Amino acid sequence: MSDAEKSGFFAKVIGDKRRWRAYKARTRQLPENYRTAVDAIERYLMFFGAVDGDSAASLFEDVADLFERAAADETPIRDIVGEDPVEFVDALVRNYSQGGYVTRERERLVSGIARAAGEDEGTPS
Repeated sequence: MSDAEKSGFFAKVIGDKRRWRAYKARTRQLPENYRTAVDAIERYLMFFGAVDGDSAASLFEDVADLFERAAADETPIRDIVGEDPVEFVDALVRNYSQGGYVTRERERLVSGIARAAGEDEGTPS
């Protein structure tokens, strides 16, 4: 993969590099247990977060906001993410996936099947 391809890939995954660096700087300032939680969320999002660049950058920034506030208030980690961290992150992703590539591909799939079935705007022919 060329440097240009890598840059384009990372822009799709994390968004603008400046925003990413600012996010990383913020999370490095968190107390260790909050930073560990954010790192785990970040890692999960890199693999399973189906959002595109701009949405991803906003999502990561909002995660940083959430954990900064929680650290300031000394909110326990489980009070933030609950008993099921996967559901917590998946719920976050659902809030940011509008316009994401998975959403677009789902819409294309539905539209393609409707066309193949001879349906006009969702109405069977």
